[in-house]
Amino acid sequence: MAGSQRVYRQRIKSTRSLSKMFRAQELIAASRIGRSRDRMSQAAPYSRALTRAVSAVATHSNVTHHYLTPREDTNRAAVLLIASDRGMAGAYSATVIRETERLIARLNGEGKQVDLYVSGRRAIAYYTFRSRPLAGSWAGVSDAPTAEVADEISDRLLQAYDAPADAGGVGEVHVVYTHFVNMVTQRPQIVRMLPLEVVEGVVEHEDGAQLPLYEFEPDPTEVLDALLPRYVRSRIFACMLQAAASELAARQRAMHTATENAEDLIRLYTRLANQARQGEITQEISEIVSGADALAAS
Repeated sequence: MAGSQRVYRQRIKSTRSLSKMFRAQELIAASRIGRSRDRMSQAAPYSRALTRAVSAVATHSNVTHHYLTPREDTNRAAVLLIASDRGMAGAYSATVIRETERLIARLNGEGKQVDLYVSGRRAIAYYTFRSRPLAGSWAGVSDAPTAEVADEISDRLLQAYDAPADAGGVGEVHVVYTHFVNMVTQRPQIVRMLPLEVVEGVVEHEDGAQLPLYEFEPDPTEVLDALLPRYVRSRIFACMLQAAASELAARQRAMHTATENAEDLIRLYTRLANQARQGEITQEISEIVSGADALAAS
């Protein structure tokens, strides 16, 4: 019985330490989620304005651009996976990796060869353990992405799209990330980044009237050459901000659940320890009574 008490006390002690760690991780995630959501909201107006500008050029000019037309000279495709650097976020990384595997299987089924780019240590470790080659990898900024890292990733992907076919150029660029819906819901999402699909059509006034035709200075081709790379960088940075907010929300929720489970275990072990102590006391009383009876009988 005494041994059982020691076991339960040790389990209570270790579980209580884990509970404190889970609680600390929950509070850290809760303190960062607000800042992450603010960054996401602050980046949205620039992204929308840039999208409208690209839409205006694409809608009101007859210029074709290689970022807007599919490449027919290569069967390679680039996939950027945005995952997390750290664990303790439930199934966050596993879900987005699973979505990436579905995309890769679909592209392979279409006869395309996939070059995989990965952001986040969890995904890097996943593919490294399975000896899967990576065309590029970045780590250390999953929960607080910076514009500099987003530009570096965008430049790599743009270079791959601009490269000739015999130099490993790709004909498509896809991004897999987790879209932040709210604190409870985060969904993995796939976006085809290149060739670009203009997501907004003709720009309209609030009353529904269409804006007049545009005149471009310099010519529309130069405007597109300047706008489209910025548009790609803006969308990739927006995806990283969405993923960061999703990661922190998933971590806060997972750590809250883990803390509650640890408290349930502590209550269970405390009850079992009390039962073991009560059994030990009962046994000692029975031994004392039996000894007294034996002495009296002698």
